[in-house]
Amino acid sequence: MKISVLIADDQDMVRSAFRMILSAQPDMDVVAEAANGTDAVEAARRLRPGVCLLDIRMPGLDGLEATRLLAGPDVPDPLNVLIATTFDLDEYVYRALRNGACGFLLKDGAPTLLAEAVRAAAAGNSLISPSITVRLLQHMAPPPQENAGFRPAARATTRLTDPLTQRELDVVRLVARGYTNEEVAAELYVTPSTVKTHLGNIQRKLAARNRVEIAAWAWEAGVCPGRG
Repeated sequence: MKISVLIADDQDMVRSAFRMILSAQPDMDVVAEAANGTDAVEAARRLRPGVCLLDIRMPGLDGLEATRLLAGPDVPDPLNVLIATTFDLDEYVYRALRNGACGFLLKDGAPTLLAEAVRAAAAGNSLISPSITVRLLQHMAPPPQENAGFRPAARATTRLTDPLTQRELDVVRLVARGYTNEEVAAELYVTPSTVKTHLGNIQRKLAARNRVEIAAWAWEAGVCPGRG
């Protein structure tokens, strides 16, 4: 099945460019467009696309608030939201991830990166632009008491009822550094399917919905070498 995509951006030229890029992909179908966050939320709830590609700065409801309404912690059946913006600001990325976004993409990236980002977001378990996401997780993860809104349900400061195994911790550290499943498999000398199994167990133990939340937990819990 094709990945259905909703594009929300207040600039006609940007929407047109994104639509051209994504419509040219054999596995994607742009099903809706919106020029503001309010219309984007309404269309997303009605159509439930595979990926919602949202800008941040839009009139009315901005992309960060739209993300919270579509993919936030209180949403029972969250959608996959990918943020595409011109602004590489720590505050924006932090709020986007906290509000449930699968990833964060800069608009000046290559067209192939946009398509790859949409595919990753559709999977719901992949970091987008690892160099950006990992850098920000390293740089801005504050002490736990300052970061109450940005963590999986299992707080990093709380002992896990079902602790991670040593191999699961190895996987977590690599995921937090932006490794793909294939790269994790190569690093640990296991198969990609084994990595997927580990990730499933990790998500269950951490109550994490995706790789972003796994990475956030890793940096917050201090299990990644070189933090700070």
